[in-house]
Amino acid sequence: MRPTTPPAATGGPATATRPRFAGPLAAAGGITAVAHLAAPERSLPVPPARDRDVWRPEALDGPTLSALRDRALGDLDTPWPLPLPREYARYFRDGHRDTYEQSVFAQQRRLSRAAVMAAVTMSPLWMDEVLDGVTLLCEQSSWCWPAHDDTQRVHGAIVPTVTDPYLDLGAGEVAGQLAWLDHLLDDALDEHAPGLRARIRHEVDRRVLTPFERRRDWHWLGLDGDVHNWNPWIHGNVLVAALRLVDDPQRRASIVDLVLEGLDRYVAGLPADGAIDEGYAYWWNGACRAIEALDILAHATGGAFDPTGIPALRETVAFPHRVHLGGPWYLNLADGQARPPAHQPWHALYRAARRYGDPAALAHAAAHRRSGEPLAHEEQGLGRLLRALVDREWRDAEPQPSPLPRDVWFGSTQVLIARTQAGRATGLTLAAKGGHNGEHHNHNDVGSVVVALHGVPVLVDAGRPTYTAQTFGPDRYAIWTMQSAWHNVPEIRGTGQRDGAGYAARAVTATVDDAGAQLSLDLAAAYPRDDLRHWRRTARLDRTTGLVHITDTWELQPGDQPEQDAPTTVRWLVAGEIRVGSGTAEITALEGAGTVRLTWEPADAPCRITARRLDDPMLSDVWGDRLTRLDIDVTALGPSGTLVVTVVPGPASPTAPPPLAAPASLDGKERP
Repeated sequence: MRPTTPPAATGGPATATRPRFAGPLAAAGGITAVAHLAAPERSLPVPPARDRDVWRPEALDGPTLSALRDRALGDLDTPWPLPLPREYARYFRDGHRDTYEQSVFAQQRRLSRAAVMAAVTMSPLWMDEVLDGVTLLCEQSSWCWPAHDDTQRVHGAIVPTVTDPYLDLGAGEVAGQLAWLDHLLDDALDEHAPGLRARIRHEVDRRVLTPFERRRDWHWLGLDGDVHNWNPWIHGNVLVAALRLVDDPQRRASIVDLVLEGLDRYVAGLPADGAIDEGYAYWWNGACRAIEALDILAHATGGAFDPTGIPALRETVAFPHRVHLGGPWYLNLADGQARPPAHQPWHALYRAARRYGDPAALAHAAAHRRSGEPLAHEEQGLGRLLRALVDREWRDAEPQPSPLPRDVWFGSTQVLIARTQAGRATGLTLAAKGGHNGEHHNHNDVGSVVVALHGVPVLVDAGRPTYTAQTFGPDRYAIWTMQSAWHNVPEIRGTGQRDGAGYAARAVTATVDDAGAQLSLDLAAAYPRDDLRHWRRTARLDRTTGLVHITDTWELQPGDQPEQDAPTTVRWLVAGEIRVGSGTAEITALEGAGTVRLTWEPADAPCRITARRLDDPMLSDVWGDRLTRLDIDVTALGPSGTLVVTVVPGPASPTAPPPLAAPASLDGKERP
């Protein structure tokens, strides 16, 4: 895995001699466009609250405003959430980070609700709620999330070092939120609480803008060529803060120029096909953040900067609908969830699809615009909420079917997705990947296959549990969901895949035509074994029969070493109820999607199942209380052999074998 939270260097200020990176944004005129920045009060694409034609209650979307009002009124009867130092310190003591982060998120969501209510009503009640929330944020020792802070490494501390603030995702989010709030309430906030806007500027400057200017060694800048979703997420928030909160024109232009250069590194790293190796879940806080930031910059320059001609940006707008399996389900590679949270900023995708001219992406976004439901949610952040509230085209969007393309091939990440016909999730959908085991948020899953029935995953990728210190530490691959042992790949002579970019698929070929779609590849290099000559896997969807076939053919060096006697198994992670018999397994899919039958040849290859109890909500909210692994033992086939697994959709068979009397285990230990 390429770590997304490596230790930061101590670094120093930027210098005039630092070579400038110039990529596709520079070529699109971004550098010269900075000279056209609008004044701070006109730089963000949302009218301020003083524009009563926009912010009077009857002008806004009723369901959205009503839901926000109900939640905001409920806030008034409860104390403000307070992130506690003891919970900050827990990360450094026992690796737990979630309690502190959830308090931070709850605090920021409450402030966003109050800001909207203040804009709508201009009531002293809501202005005071804003005053309290802003002051609590400004008096918080750190805006950084503890998992990212270098306070212990640099200072030997387990509490924030207030004289050395760390600029991470959390700090960027607060800076962006306060800038949007300052823009929204503007002079009304000065009139109600003189001095509060000055406090906002002071805190954002010392915690975010000055560190951003002075240090050019933040790992998320991508100076080493490794760019990931932190880059646009932080740069986008710094951009908003600089545009709205910096009055000095020269300094403001300088910060925006640094932001543009940083975003340029990210955009230059986007593959031509728009794929995101971090997966669908991270598209929203990666590529989508970049598109939103560039849209704001286009607005702030009066259209002098226009990035819509950049091919990789156009292609990545299509990424969400291309990895859609059906309904709420998505192909979840890396650290994503197969059924992500419902509150996604669909309006941001809708706006991007309009701007970049992608009717299929527009349809996919519009499929989530349902009459009578809120336009957006404060979980997405204040800026995203405000943009949705004033986007009349999104408010008036008519629901459309999601496009569900027949075939998708991402050559950059070696991911194939195929269904029997475009526009319908009916039947089986096949997804297969090659790639390597050094991807961002990597799991050891070269050659993994996912199969969905009517859009619901049956042969699955588990996803990831709640983040802890272990998730991005040296023991990441001790987490079971990260291991190849719990992905749909072989375990060869007792050996799983190894992490690192060198452990990769070879001889990868994707073939797509009207008869079917298939991915062929050699998995041998993903395993740290010298006796593995090849392991060729072909995963094919046959459109004529509607079946999926996965063929594994291998050649191992014969030998008499003890480790060469360890079992070789082909493994499948199953969601739903499973019944197994000789050469067959019947799976009842989740959500009443129906049944599939797995058969394999040779049919006498024995199988066993291992049940894994799920007690982490990040997993159980998706899959229920357990997942089951089906292991097909091919050891007896010898050093050279072939196994063909066929997935057949259909109703439960009346002659299906009875289920095992009890799960093989609930702790991941195998039982024949």
